[in-house]
Amino acid sequence: MRAPLAVYQASTHEIGGLFPLLTASPLPAAGARMGYDVSSGGAFYCHPVEWVLGGGYATNPNIVLFGEPGRGKSSTVVAFLFRMLRFGVRTLISGDVKGEYTPVVRQLGVTPIMLGAGFSARINALDLGPLTAHWNSWAAARQRAELDGVLGRWGQLLAALAESQGYAPTVTDEAAIAAVLHRLVGATDGASRLRPITIPDVHRGLADPDEQLWRGLRYADRRQFLDQLRAITDALANLISGPLAGLFDAATNVALDWNAPVQSMDLSRLRSRGDTAVAVALTCLGAWSSLATDLRSDGQIRIVVRDEVWRQLRLGTRAVATIDAELRLSRLEQTIQILVLHKLSDLLSVGATGSQAVAIAKDLIALCSTRVLFGQSTRVADELAAALALTVPEQQRLAGSVNERRGRALWKTENHPAHVVQTVLSSFEKRLFDTNAQLRPRNVTGTREGRHG
Repeated sequence: MRAPLAVYQASTHEIGGLFPLLTASPLPAAGARMGYDVSSGGAFYCHPVEWVLGGGYATNPNIVLFGEPGRGKSSTVVAFLFRMLRFGVRTLISGDVKGEYTPVVRQLGVTPIMLGAGFSARINALDLGPLTAHWNSWAAARQRAELDGVLGRWGQLLAALAESQGYAPTVTDEAAIAAVLHRLVGATDGASRLRPITIPDVHRGLADPDEQLWRGLRYADRRQFLDQLRAITDALANLISGPLAGLFDAATNVALDWNAPVQSMDLSRLRSRGDTAVAVALTCLGAWSSLATDLRSDGQIRIVVRDEVWRQLRLGTRAVATIDAELRLSRLEQTIQILVLHKLSDLLSVGATGSQAVAIAKDLIALCSTRVLFGQSTRVADELAAALALTVPEQQRLAGSVNERRGRALWKTENHPAHVVQTVLSSFEKRLFDTNAQLRPRNVTGTREGRHG
């Protein structure tokens, strides 16, 4: 016997109208409950890993968000990672440029790693990380394979950092860097334990080479070695003496707690040092956290948030290629990579029209199955519609109904129909995720007046 159902009656004047042919969302009701589907009124859930595994709704778990400032991107990201904690998914915020995530991290009982003026935290961009802990437990073949991977990443990182100083490394430069890295870490002399190294060590290896190094690289003499590698040597020197001196060129003195629900590296104190300094810091943190995430052994899915990633993309082709490689490895490394951008031109402005950097940057969209599109102007909406092959109704929503409320976005997963979704925050979350707090006047006690989302 069926339970009696409640019956409600109202006039069309009170209801306004009903459309009886709505279809339910095909997405599984799994993961973070983000809010509601504006078209159907049904709850909208997000679990990118389930979208990959459950029916092949997506081919990778990565997410990219586009939206003008103030549209609710950060609140949506924070709501997602906050709610995914219920499913055992932890988060690493690889560079919080504006310090927006710090209140959330503290609310979860975790102290963020603060980098910049007034703080003592140091991170070695060439940190061996978990590699040293696993080293003695691996067979020789596994040691060689893992070490080759790490040294390859370091070489790519140093080339990207040199490019950020205005010098594009050549193949010869990269060969010299690789040789120096192998010698410094002990890979060429059969050392049973890996030696920790820093960027100043690499600089000294290039500025003061021994005979074995320059002969091994087929230089006629020491003078020729120094002359031909002067540009890359000077570029690395600028990293040691520039605005980031001491932050990424010394031994790491902080440790990531992999059992913590969230870890964050707050870069808000670096903003006064300029865009390039922040972008270089994001690149160093990205490489460091990628190595630490890759070699962890807990087998857990982890969210990696790359906020303000457009800053890092502008450093050059190698910086773009680094992010490209990390997105491609997300399934292997069990990560959900989240990129936060403003507009499509963030990808198109990383280099000259038709350049390799622009081509790689545009492909980043293809490596993110889930695209979350917040309110945009008509011109930007048209550009995104063309790049993502949106249908005409989807394009109209992007420039229209999506703009009606903060936190409303078009969620598009590959070629499947898009959903207009309104992120819903609780009153507690609105206070916690308030990104407009700095705009509000201070009260007489020096604190901001009521925080509202």
